Amino acid sequence: MDMWSELTRRRLYNLRLAGPRFEKVSEVVRWLVAVQSQDYYPAQWMLAIRMHGAREADIERVYNDGEILRTHVMRPTWHFVTPDDIRWLLELTAPRVIMREEPYLRRLGVDGAVIKRSNDAIARALEGGNHLTRQELKPIIESAGIAVKDNQMLSHLMMRAEVDRVVCSGPRRGKQFTYALFDERAPNSRSLPPDEALAELTRRYFTSRGPATEYDFSNWSGLTVTDARRGLEMVGSELVCEEIDGRKYWYVPADAPAPADSPRAFLLSVFDEYVCSYKDRRAMLAEEHVDKLLDRGNAALAAVIVIDGQIVGAWKRKLNRRSVTLSFDFFQPLTDAERQAVEAEAAAYGEFLGLPVEMELMPG
Repeated sequence: MDMWSELTRRRLYNLRLAGPRFEKVSEVVRWLVAVQSQDYYPAQWMLAIRMHGAREADIERVYNDGEILRTHVMRPTWHFVTPDDIRWLLELTAPRVIMREEPYLRRLGVDGAVIKRSNDAIARALEGGNHLTRQELKPIIESAGIAVKDNQMLSHLMMRAEVDRVVCSGPRRGKQFTYALFDERAPNSRSLPPDEALAELTRRYFTSRGPATEYDFSNWSGLTVTDARRGLEMVGSELVCEEIDGRKYWYVPADAPAPADSPRAFLLSVFDEYVCSYKDRRAMLAEEHVDKLLDRGNAALAAVIVIDGQIVGAWKRKLNRRSVTLSFDFFQPLTDAERQAVEAEAAAYGEFLGLPVEMELMPG
């Protein structure tokens, strides 16, 4: 087995796409620390494929009950996190997020005084277990003497309230997302000293995603490469380091996972942690396919077909009341076994939704 195949095999195992699966949604999120979820419905499927027999309704129920939360953290974008991890993760990564946000806020005329008034108004409105949507919070923010110019400004104010640990996700109201008061939704969340938090995040990233480089970790976490190196200095003795193509890759010193059934197909969001956890994606996407992926536009960039760790095409869904249609665009001819693996994963996706599946090739 060549070095890239072994790296991919370990990643699939550590990310729990291969190997043992979890019983609970919260176990998946805890293992992965943070799961990118700005695209909410595909993110639910990304949790389910790491579990035994999870349905969409199961994950929705857990989310509404607050067993997992959704907030802006790290780069920043929305992530699923557990109530236990949400506080220390934000404490660690918020300074970098705030620094990145400052130019946008300045252009919108938002300074520290405006942020404080906005946060205070939001907190008062949510106190006592109230759960309000973004649009419901808009007039409340305006009542604090803040002219909310447009939805962009409202989005940035709400993101800052998340980063400042004023709010996080509340239960959904139908298909609408609500906000809840942070301290009411995650009253027992842990706070860690900065060095302990950095060591914790470093250890858990390389445990759940290794082999990976310091640049991968920096890119995923939103922390600087200097921070990544400092984290590795603290926990590096717990990890194995190997050099591939002139770069150091770190991972947990566990026994090599047993070879998985091959071929094994996955229908992933492009925001799945297998795809977005690494800055360097050479191990998962052959160079000759890079242009093919980019040429197919936004539809292809939203979801990818992975076989044995390699991106081999794109897929999209069309949902109606009675069925779901999955369309496929393969970058290369598949073997019969590979096609059967894709069909098996499509069937699993239908079971997740509770709908029969129809499959078709994309035109062109």
